[in-house]
Amino acid sequence: MSPVNSKPVSAQVLDAAIDWQLSLDSGNAVEREEFAKWHAAHEEHARAWRQLGMLDQRFSVANGPARTALLQSRESIRRRVRKLGSGLASVVAVIGLALFAGDRYLPIDYWLADQRTATGEQRTLRLTDGTLINLNTHSAVDVRFDEKQRLIVLQEGEILVETGHGDARPFIVETREGSMRALGTRFLVKREEEGTRLSVLKSAVAAHPESSPEEQILREGQQVLMRSNGLGPIIALNLGADAWTRGMLVVDNARLEDLVQELGRYRRGHLGVTPAVADLRITGSFPLNDTDKALSALLPTLPVQIEQHTPWWITVAAKSETKP
Repeated sequence: MSPVNSKPVSAQVLDAAIDWQLSLDSGNAVEREEFAKWHAAHEEHARAWRQLGMLDQRFSVANGPARTALLQSRESIRRRVRKLGSGLASVVAVIGLALFAGDRYLPIDYWLADQRTATGEQRTLRLTDGTLINLNTHSAVDVRFDEKQRLIVLQEGEILVETGHGDARPFIVETREGSMRALGTRFLVKREEEGTRLSVLKSAVAAHPESSPEEQILREGQQVLMRSNGLGPIIALNLGADAWTRGMLVVDNARLEDLVQELGRYRRGHLGVTPAVADLRITGSFPLNDTDKALSALLPTLPVQIEQHTPWWITVAAKSETKP
């Protein structure tokens, strides 16, 4: 495989590629046309599709069970992969899934996590120590408690943590970029393309980048982007940072493209914005459990129109760019 093809793709794009492969099995001509648009829209889309095809080839030598395990329902992927058993099928499955692995992107960690949410789903967990964890859309965590520590590994997405009281063991959230030690607190941890974003809602959290010898304490009302080699500047917490736990997205003078990208995390398929309107600014609150309604709320405020060709392909465009 060439270096270009082996470059990792984001979990969101990989998910979209798998969804397209499943939908194209129906042979619907309209869906094939929409897939062609998606494939041509970005180089990463094409790369994900090529990698998925390579994975198919490797699974085919195992007479099908590994490929079936990957492409069937995500809700049963962990059970199916673990049932592949020993021998050639297992080896091919591991090698094939590793095609998607990079230093930061490893979708198999999402599928095999202890707890996870689907796109658009949110869930609250109560752990044995009384800690509450809210999982946002398409999020995954592993819970690793032992006699020395309470460890949560955030594999994908975003969580809100409200730590339980009366337990002397340190409470730590870990990502690939580093660890965050709670100091009796309520805080958000979000995996982003550039690193891990820590937002402290109450009390304080000690952030320790993976490759740094020191940790830094963040106080209530502060946030920071953590990379493995250090912390970015500490800035004020965004307005409504935890509003998603109440089913809302709150933005203040945000770029339209950023708003649309965030809404896209809560629905399947392609949700995009044309360059002509990408830099428009917007302030408001938008429902996350009904993203169609959220998009409609843009119309009275901005000179845009929603172009919806199929439920899988939606674009926010300038009125002058839309067809009559």
